[in-house]
Amino acid sequence: MRRFSRETASVAIDYSLAPSLGFQLCEVRVHLSDVGGAQEDLTIWLDSMAGAAYDIVFLAQDMNAVKDLVYQPTRPHEFVVGDVLRVQYTNTNLETYGLEVVWSLAP
Repeated sequence: MRRFSRETASVAIDYSLAPSLGFQLCEVRVHLSDVGGAQEDLTIWLDSMAGAAYDIVFLAQDMNAVKDLVYQPTRPHEFVVGDVLRVQYTNTNLETYGLEVVWSLAP
């Protein structure tokens, strides 16, 4: 069953998802109230419980001219207990954002 995690604000995005069970990342959606307007990357990455040598950046997207972003992996990304999904964006222009993460428990 898919689960949805949502947040909205008009500050920097510093989002973390770390359920107490293994999970799969299905999709990340971001909507800004206007294009980012600054050369800053929105980054979606795995902060691995095994250490920094195992951290993986799934997407680094310059949001300067982007208002809507959908990241959908070809196959769901697997996370083990202790791994953290992170989404970060500096958001210098303080655009209001809507962030939605679609995930499910690992089978």
